[in-house]
Amino acid sequence: MAKYVFVTGGVVSALGKGIVAASLGRLLKSRGLSV
Repeated sequence: MAKYVFVTGGVVSALGKGIVAASLGRLLKSRGLSV
């Protein structure tokens, strides 16, 4: 059970990082900066 929770936490954190990176990229692009 502990392994399952650990894997799920890792996936969620990876998804969170991807979402943050994507939103930052969109903000930069909308301001006319090259990413």
